Amino acid sequence: MARSRAIRILSRLALAGVVLAGGAVAVVLGAFEHSVVGAAVDAPLTPEEIAALAPRGRYLAAAADCAACHTAPGGAPWAGGLAFQMPFGTLYATNISPDPETGIGGWTRAEFHRAVRDGVGKGGRHLYPAMPYVSYRQLTEADVDALYAFLMTRPPMPVANRTDSFPFPYVRPAMAFWNLLNLPSKTFADDPAASPQVNRGRYLVDALGHCGECHTPRDLTMATIPGRYLEGNVIEGVEAPDITAAGLAALGFTTDGLARFMRAGLGPQGVMSFAMYEVVHHSTQHLTDTDADAMAAYLAGTAPPAAGNGTTVAAAAAAPSQPAAGTAMPGRQTYVELCAACHGVDGEGIPHVAPAMRGNAALRLPTARNLLVATLRGLPDHPFPHGEHMQAMPGFADLLGDAEMAELASYLRQTWGGRNADVGADLVAEIRRGE
Repeated sequence: MARSRAIRILSRLALAGVVLAGGAVAVVLGAFEHSVVGAAVDAPLTPEEIAALAPRGRYLAAAADCAACHTAPGGAPWAGGLAFQMPFGTLYATNISPDPETGIGGWTRAEFHRAVRDGVGKGGRHLYPAMPYVSYRQLTEADVDALYAFLMTRPPMPVANRTDSFPFPYVRPAMAFWNLLNLPSKTFADDPAASPQVNRGRYLVDALGHCGECHTPRDLTMATIPGRYLEGNVIEGVEAPDITAAGLAALGFTTDGLARFMRAGLGPQGVMSFAMYEVVHHSTQHLTDTDADAMAAYLAGTAPPAAGNGTTVAAAAAAPSQPAAGTAMPGRQTYVELCAACHGVDGEGIPHVAPAMRGNAALRLPTARNLLVATLRGLPDHPFPHGEHMQAMPGFADLLGDAEMAELASYLRQTWGGRNADVGADLVAEIRRGE
């Protein structure tokens, strides 16, 4: 017992030594960090300039989805407080209202620029890349000015920032080393071979909308993997799908259909759910038609590949369910008893109640993870733009065992998703455990 206690003490001392050494190295390396912020922003904006820029900043803040992170559920606007569960503790979004004590009211134009594009806040305090400054690094100086003007014209919210629960104190200085490894030195530049529409879409996706932060796999340092950009990732237990042109085609999206889906949050491909519902609510529903079309043109392509899984959304929506009612396929009876009343015996769905199963993108994903999360835990009653809504979906975790749930998911994916009936009970058990 004394030996094991000594080992624990020595392990903690070794960890402390590594952390201290890493922090010291980070402080030294911090001197070599590369800033993309020019000297022009050292001059403050005049009140007249701020007033003129603020309306454009409002639109950009929506396109950048700032409110989704910096306004906690039930909290004051822009006052932060939203919790991010990290592998080594809980991080809380900060107050970015113009309150001079708890927010950014005392920040200069240059300090705001450096925080947004370099990841270094007021007083040289390093930010964590949960704030997507890796993507925002590509923002133009004019757009950052407009964001600053908009935030500085919001009502101040004197709400104290919550303290992060990280177990050791030198994580933040070590971000200087992380930035040296992972922060690109290049800023955004138009691709001369692409159309103006596609270049605008690339700026909206890669920089302002920071889509790659969720939809790109990450390496051991938690940096996105450039060679697998937008190829999908599991985040907070659900799959952020592959949104490359090929990935979107496999889910049944056309370019026009994707633009409509991003703004409406629902369509023949189903409904936006999980974190993407918040993106629609705070961000993409507010895009202009021109910008939504530009994003879709960049992501799906102006001439997208044919839909994968052997069928298009239109063909899947027109076809009857296969196998036909009465076929003794595992999972069919469970679907009829628990799901058909809302989703239809033949998967046709009911407007304003439940989306169709035919052509539903969730059934076409490479894995059944998102389908199982929704079926186990249910989905809330979300209002969608333009007065549209869907009823809440109950969770069936208490009604179905792992094998029954796997059979139901296999039936849905094989019948309407063009996938094999290969969902295993082990995946259901893993999701029940929250893995």
